[in-house]
Amino acid sequence: GDGAATDDLFQADLGDGSNGGGDGEFGDAGGGADGSSSSSSSSTFAGSSSVGGGFAAYLTFLLYQTVFAAIASMFVYLEPVSGGSGIPEIKCFLNGIDLPRVVRVKTLICKVVGVTFSVAAGLPVGKEGPMVHSGAVVAAGISQGRTNFWGVDTSFSKFSDFRNDREKRDFVACGAAAGVASAFGAPIGGILFSLEEGASYWSTKLTWRAFFCAMITLGTLFTAKNFDSWWGQANMDKLFSFGEFNSLTGDNANFSIWELSLFIMIGCLGGLIGAVFNAANEHLTIWRMRNVNYSKGRRFLEVICVSILVTTVSFVMPLVWNRCTELPSDMADWSNQEKKLVEALVPFQCEAGKEYNEVASLIFTDADTAIKQLFHFREAGQDDSSTFSSAALFLFFLPYIALATITYGIAVPSGLFVPSLLAGAAFGRLFGHLLHKLDHTSGTFADSGTYALMGAAAVLGGMARMTISLTVILLEATGDMQYVLPLMFTLMAARFTGNVFNEGLYDIHIKLKSIPFLEPEVPTIAEKHEIVAGQVMSTDVKCLRPVERAGVVYDLLRNCSHGTFPIVDTASSGTLYGTAARSMLCTLLQRRAFGPPDALSDYDEGGGCDSLGPRRLSPLVQWDTIERVYPRYPTIDDVDMRAGDRNCWLDLRPYANTAPYTVNETASIQRTYRLFRTLGLRFLCVVNHHNQVVGIITRKDLLPESLSDSLMRGRNAHMNTTYGFD
Repeated sequence: GDGAATDDLFQADLGDGSNGGGDGEFGDAGGGADGSSSSSSSSTFAGSSSVGGGFAAYLTFLLYQTVFAAIASMFVYLEPVSGGSGIPEIKCFLNGIDLPRVVRVKTLICKVVGVTFSVAAGLPVGKEGPMVHSGAVVAAGISQGRTNFWGVDTSFSKFSDFRNDREKRDFVACGAAAGVASAFGAPIGGILFSLEEGASYWSTKLTWRAFFCAMITLGTLFTAKNFDSWWGQANMDKLFSFGEFNSLTGDNANFSIWELSLFIMIGCLGGLIGAVFNAANEHLTIWRMRNVNYSKGRRFLEVICVSILVTTVSFVMPLVWNRCTELPSDMADWSNQEKKLVEALVPFQCEAGKEYNEVASLIFTDADTAIKQLFHFREAGQDDSSTFSSAALFLFFLPYIALATITYGIAVPSGLFVPSLLAGAAFGRLFGHLLHKLDHTSGTFADSGTYALMGAAAVLGGMARMTISLTVILLEATGDMQYVLPLMFTLMAARFTGNVFNEGLYDIHIKLKSIPFLEPEVPTIAEKHEIVAGQVMSTDVKCLRPVERAGVVYDLLRNCSHGTFPIVDTASSGTLYGTAARSMLCTLLQRRAFGPPDALSDYDEGGGCDSLGPRRLSPLVQWDTIERVYPRYPTIDDVDMRAGDRNCWLDLRPYANTAPYTVNETASIQRTYRLFRTLGLRFLCVVNHHNQVVGIITRKDLLPESLSDSLMRGRNAHMNTTYGFD
């Protein structure tokens, strides 16, 4: 801060505008600690050879970073669902949970524009996670064929077939696959990501649909990249690329067979790093939920504070390093890719064209370039003159992953793929450096770039606990099949090690939000104890008759928020007739589909379904009319119930689902759980041997906590209990 302290720090030329190939203009893409800033950020410091210039450079840097972060936070202020990566929300949606506003067009706009500014703000975030959410929103919009946000409705007859929950989930799963395909240029990896991390229900039809979407996505990117060169050589650049990997020893692999054990060790360390990251972020998120998240103003203020912290650390770290490294001079046998990476090195506080600052080159270049540098810079032996030194990698790795831990969860659109890959690449290259220093020779161990790739996979795998999809994504990003087995070993080791301590980060955030997410496996408590459906069901069942008074239906909808109601025949002690959805009941009440009050005489005195006869007792509303407004059905607040209508009859028989999924009260909880999750159910009627409704099971009843409570209460489904119905 004061003049005497900073005068000597800026006495050298800070880059004179030639910062790693930058154009000397500030504002290319922002700047920051995650490497998401472009080389233009470092040009802010060019020519600052005095104390005032150095401090002015910091203030300018701080101003740009904070303004960009504030703009990103404003979009989350407008649409809170657009914050974060969106992957936990998409997982929940595909699990059968209808989260509000997750796949709205407003969410898409706030997500896309917001993540642009959050990346430009230099925060340790990535754009690849939000791409998954964005793809899901686009797919959901296409499946509906309309949007209320823009007032567009195609009215295509084909789209009416897609306007239901099941088809919408399939489209969202395909959109998630398309998002990964566009982010990494990995279509097959995108399909596997949707299968492994996204969809809870998979089918053969969904497989080819996802494949088709990924194909169209990659084809669109290919067309956009080659729009001006139809007859020339194809440009295969991707939105995010690891660069071109080549074998350094001819036809042989870049690693020895015995080094697979070292890759497993890296995987274990990456899993440990991921577990620490997840645990720290979990505790920080709990603190945020108690002290910050309840107020939009506090969330915005937190973004500003975090942005100032990230900016300050990003500016100070290269100054702390305060060492200049000579640029490689003998590059005759270097590839064009390596030469371009050398040009991207940042001469922060060093002589431009001759030297570079190792830490600044990782901070003030975009993440794509920084990862390529860690992957592809050659190992130069004992002096490490043409690469990043161990101390520089360590100085970058620790503060960066700490800042990423703090940043994930603030009110900006953000992803964790790129920060995890960048931090992991630095960790892996550091591991490789230490091995080479222990060896004192060149050739015994694989090059440091190979270890950087394994480190990137290990840290990302330790954070997200992905295996199949991440292996294929990294293989498609590298384009080199020699790394198949090392990546598989590394990711499995990272997953096993991380699972010893906690769950993946996305699963942790789902639980912190108290969302009733059903895991693929039956809860452990259900495997250890013999629990039946009758022990976990709720016996307070709100039922309707096949023909019911309009006032009774209205009061029931007004007093409870259930989504579905069993229809029972009270004359036979509650025999299940079918189920009625809340949306359908609200639509019938709003359209006043009532029959006259005197249509039935003895029905209220205990007459059953047999006494009703085949005739309809109220006007018929066509099913297309009911489903036309999906998913924005009328609510009970939209219904105007007049006093004269309360005694009118509402005939539910034409609209009832007369073949609902049911389970016997003596069925095992394992069978109940698998039926619930496999079919994507939101409720399950529990019946006895006489097909009489005795209870109902919802998602929350199948969570481990609820199963444990049911076991403690010691409820027994085999007891002869008399159940009454309202």
